[in-house]
Amino acid sequence: MKSFQYHSQLLERFPSVTGGVIVAQGLRNRQTPPELLAQYQEQQKATRQLIGDTPLSQIPALSAWRSTFSAFGVEPTKYRSAIEALLRRLTKKGDIPSINLLVDIGNLVSIRYNLPIAVFDTHQTTGSITVRLSEGTEHFTPLGESITETPEVGEVIFVDEAQIVSARRWCWRQSAESAARLESENAIITVEAQHVDGRREVEAALADLQELIQKYAEGKFNAKVLNLQEPAI
Repeated sequence: MKSFQYHSQLLERFPSVTGGVIVAQGLRNRQTPPELLAQYQEQQKATRQLIGDTPLSQIPALSAWRSTFSAFGVEPTKYRSAIEALLRRLTKKGDIPSINLLVDIGNLVSIRYNLPIAVFDTHQTTGSITVRLSEGTEHFTPLGESITETPEVGEVIFVDEAQIVSARRWCWRQSAESAARLESENAIITVEAQHVDGRREVEAALADLQELIQKYAEGKFNAKVLNLQEPAI
């Protein structure tokens, strides 16, 4: 199995981060079955009703991500965290379309807890994935594009040992290589928080992810909650 870790330098800068991580192999990805799709649609409805007219910026988990983005030099209203972008889609357009089983599971749990969840296909990953500050020499190919770009120095990235970036600006956007596809079998799944009481919500989200993956995607996986004291899996 692959491995995942937070760099010590990053944890010194952001000691409040809590990350729930699943490292999985032998998954059976596919189109989302009707039973789970119905749950996903029901969760979307429940989340819309729960948010109501509340500005997304006032949701504690999202507010904390805005502050985190600002702390490493990123304008949070220009580059929105994955969970804020997902909830903006849901509240403005009314729904989030189904993509595939693994992505839908991640999005379902993400909007349930207002936490960013990423599903990284590790087929093309070299060695471990580390969350750290960019040196400006790594390589990132945006999802849906073919031109490789270089992260800005000091932004938070998910990067492997070959200097290939899976995600830029922490939880802003994934790479083309790391996107979960129907043929994806091995993956690293992350759920993260920066806010007060974030660990409790990460633990609950991680439990839900494991239950859904075991029921619908099978495979074998290890799971762990990471923080300043436990930085790696």
